[in-house]
Amino acid sequence: MCKDSAMRRVVVLLLEPVVGFDAAIPPELFGSARAPDGEPLYQVAMAGLRRRPVRSEQGYDLVPSAGAEALAGADVVIVPGTRIPGPRLNGTLPVELRAALDTVPTGARKVSICTGAFVLAAAGWLDGRPATTHWAYADAFRRLYPRVDLDENRLFVDDGDVLTSAGLAAGIDLCLHLIRRDHGTAVANQVARRCVVPPWRDGGQAQYIERPVPSSPAESTAEARAWALDHLDGRLDVTTLATRARMSVRTFNRRFQDETGSSPGAWLTGRRVEAARLLLESTDLPVDEVARRSGFGSGAALRAQLRASLGVAPLAYRRTFRGTPL
Repeated sequence: MCKDSAMRRVVVLLLEPVVGFDAAIPPELFGSARAPDGEPLYQVAMAGLRRRPVRSEQGYDLVPSAGAEALAGADVVIVPGTRIPGPRLNGTLPVELRAALDTVPTGARKVSICTGAFVLAAAGWLDGRPATTHWAYADAFRRLYPRVDLDENRLFVDDGDVLTSAGLAAGIDLCLHLIRRDHGTAVANQVARRCVVPPWRDGGQAQYIERPVPSSPAESTAEARAWALDHLDGRLDVTTLATRARMSVRTFNRRFQDETGSSPGAWLTGRRVEAARLLLESTDLPVDEVARRSGFGSGAALRAQLRASLGVAPLAYRRTFRGTPL
C-alpha cells in the first residue's frame, strides 16, 4: 500500500535556455512510478511560460504540453537547470515569470534541479533555508543570494516543501528521493531498476568537486564501502573499515570524506536506515530482527534512529507504506 494513493500532479517548468538533461529526468522517473496494480502514481506535465518551443542550452527545442496555467494545479513544481538571465545574472525575476510563479499553490512542493535553484532563490523561496546547486556555480549563487544557506557538498537538500538538487544527474537522486518519500523504498527501487540507476548514491557532491582525489583503487575507500554494504549487520567501526582499506584511521577518514562528502559514521547510518526501511516495507519481520539485520542491534536503537531521521517509529512506518494492521 502506498503512503498516499492519490495521483500527484508534477509540473516541470521549462525556462529558456533550459538544460535538456535536467528537463528529461522528472518525466522519465515520475512517469515510471507505478502502484502494485500498475496504475501511474504521478501525472507529469512539461510546461513553458507560453505554449511554444523552449530552446535548450544544448541546441534543440523542447515542446511543452502546457503553458504557465498548469502551475496553478500543481502538487509539485520542478525547475530544471537554466541560464535564464535575471535569476542567473542579477537575482531578479522577469515580470512574466514572477506572475507565473505567483500562481503556484501554497501547499505545492517547489523543487529545483541544478541551476534551477537560482530561480527558486530569486522567487524568495529559499531565503533562510538550506539548499544546494551545482558546485561550479556555488560562488555566483552566494553572491546573488546571501540569505540562502547553501551547501554545495550535498547531492540534494530536502527542506520539507522546498527541495533542491546539485548538478545535473543529482536530479535523479532527488526525484528518487521524492518517490521514496511519497510511496516508499520498494516503489523507488523499482523505478531505479527500470532506469538502470542506483537507488541511492554514496556521499554527496563533494566527491565531484575539482580537487585531487586518489585515482588508484588501492588508494580508495570504495572496496571497504562495498564490503560494508554486505556486512551491515556486523561490527563496522572506523578501525575495521580502515583495516579493510589497508589505511591508517586518519588517512581513511580523510579519503572517505573526499570521496563521499560524508564521514564514515554518517554514511553507515544512512545505509542502515535504508536497509531497515526496505525490510519494514517488504517483510513481516519483527522490529528487533529488522534492527539486527540492518545493523542497529536492538529495536530501541532502530526506533531512536528512525524517529531522528524520518520522524516515525518502525511500526508506524510499516503501516504507512504497507497498510499493516495494528
